[in-house]
Amino acid sequence: MEKPAFETDCCAVNVVLGEEKKGHLIPNGNGHQAGVNGSLIGGTDGAGCGATPGTMSSVEKPVPGYPEREQWTRQMDFIMSCVGFAVGLGNVWRFPYLCYKNGGGVFLIPYLIIGVVGGIPIFFLEIALGQFMKAGSINVWNIAPLFKGLGYASMVIVFFCNTYYIMVLAWAFYYFIKSFNATLPWSTCDNPWNTPSCIEIFHHEDCLNGTIGNTTYGNMTCEELADGRSPIIEFWENKVLNISQGLDYPGSINWELLLCLAAVWVMVYFCVWKGVKSTGKIVYFTATFPYVVLIILLVRGVTLPGAYDGIMYYIKPDWSKLGEAQVWIDAGTQIFFSYAIGLGALTALGSYNRFNNDCYKDAFMLALINSGTSFFAGFVVFAILGFMANEQGVDISQVAETGPGLAFIAYPKAVTLMPMPPVWAALFFFMLLVLGLDSQFVGVEGFVTGILDLFPGKYYMRYKREISVAICCLMCFIIDLSMVTQGGMYVFQLFDYYSASGMTLLWQAFWECIVVSWVYGADRFMDDIARMIGYRPFPWMKWCWSFITPCVCMGIFLFHLFNYKPLTYNNTYVYPWWGEVIGWCMALMSMLCIPVSVLYKLCRATGTFKERWEKLTKPQWGPHHLEYMAPDTDIKSLASLSASTEDNKVIIFESGM
Repeated sequence: MEKPAFETDCCAVNVVLGEEKKGHLIPNGNGHQAGVNGSLIGGTDGAGCGATPGTMSSVEKPVPGYPEREQWTRQMDFIMSCVGFAVGLGNVWRFPYLCYKNGGGVFLIPYLIIGVVGGIPIFFLEIALGQFMKAGSINVWNIAPLFKGLGYASMVIVFFCNTYYIMVLAWAFYYFIKSFNATLPWSTCDNPWNTPSCIEIFHHEDCLNGTIGNTTYGNMTCEELADGRSPIIEFWENKVLNISQGLDYPGSINWELLLCLAAVWVMVYFCVWKGVKSTGKIVYFTATFPYVVLIILLVRGVTLPGAYDGIMYYIKPDWSKLGEAQVWIDAGTQIFFSYAIGLGALTALGSYNRFNNDCYKDAFMLALINSGTSFFAGFVVFAILGFMANEQGVDISQVAETGPGLAFIAYPKAVTLMPMPPVWAALFFFMLLVLGLDSQFVGVEGFVTGILDLFPGKYYMRYKREISVAICCLMCFIIDLSMVTQGGMYVFQLFDYYSASGMTLLWQAFWECIVVSWVYGADRFMDDIARMIGYRPFPWMKWCWSFITPCVCMGIFLFHLFNYKPLTYNNTYVYPWWGEVIGWCMALMSMLCIPVSVLYKLCRATGTFKERWEKLTKPQWGPHHLEYMAPDTDIKSLASLSASTEDNKVIIFESGM
């Protein structure tokens, strides 16, 4: 960990750029001049040396209340944490479905275009902002304090996301435990939860070519077979969910599911409670193991009959789809979902980086891993679905599912058709559990980081982090009790559709771009990035933040708003009006944080509107900026440097004891 510069009596600070140049820091505090770019948060305890160019004012000890921020043990910890968080269940069960639904391989064209103009720029912005400000999702907006509501909005979104997302892990854990049976419980119709309509085998040649009314299979006519229910669906709806008639019939608690939920929350707690030092180690397993399982499943899948047809169905291009607006909207929402933009967790992860970490390269590498995983997972999923369609004698479109339907209906059916089904079932559901776990505990880490940043070191209390994580997990667990009831699926879908939906994330991303590029200044932020990484990023990033990305975000947002459809379950159950109201309240809880906080701060400030604006948009720097930043350095000259040129490497800080 780097030593803070203000522990020395008088440190010489040099900015070396080809030849050695001297530069200023941002002095502030007792007897110091305020910096050009803003004010320093916190003061100093003693008077020091004069603030002369090239020399830093001495401070006997670090600024009180602002201890050194924890850092990743190694940079790979950060990479693996970002991979674990951003690469989640949506890559496995949502992208392949959207790809086949929107023209197969053609879908990659809008997906990549929106990724370049929307996903990657905001992904980079959030990581760079966290690294530059060294703060979580709330305090990072000290870069423009008037818009600190952005931080509160992201905290609301990630809290809701942490609350409902873990239910998928509880279901996966439940299926994983049930996989350790000689006969999978969802493969037969002789269980207590099955109904007389349950049928294990649907496909029969006579029913395809014969006279429907007269042809029989066993003791049932083809008409009766057509009305039958699969044991997989009955296990999911009658045993796991034990689903009620609607949202207004909560029913009783499923105690088995409750125990699974509690077990998963305990796992999350012990992954997060010690901070990034422990989280950075755990993700080496949780982020890489799903890839091992995906490769195993792909090798197995391509050897099954019908796998080729499934894969071709997945990637076969339908060029006519490019003209449909919905295809581009689906591509945009998938980018924002899978890149985990707007949740504040990427900002929290970036805040634990070294100040001069090359986050520019990291952002491109992580985006490539994320999108590559989504595309690769499609081959795994559709190889299995092709086999499943072949076995049942139906078209692939009849077995293709998205979301929980793929994970808990289509895939459990597929493993029942394989040799040694319990092995493949256990492997698949363990992969789902691990894939979701790292996303979950990084989400909790992002939320806790934002909370702890509000109470700096002067509020020191032993086990502060451990207690904060415990309170966060307990609050979410209490809310989750509503999702392990008979009406729990309706509550889960309400959270999923509104609280962390495409609209809330797009609204958040739009304002992030506006604040950084137009309030703080895109050129100014590019200079700050150059101070960190030693060279200026390609101007494309600045253009995206200023113009392209906000337009993309607002365009997709308005499309969602104008084409809003009331929430339904299974396309049959329509939510009551008060359910819709609850959903919109959850969405507005985050979206209104931004305008409400802006109006509140402006009304409380004094002076003319211009004076209020200037005062409230003046950045508040942290102590680490005193160590690293040099406002008078010719940052523009960094544009000619390359990240890979060792001779031209910029040394932002060099301390002489």
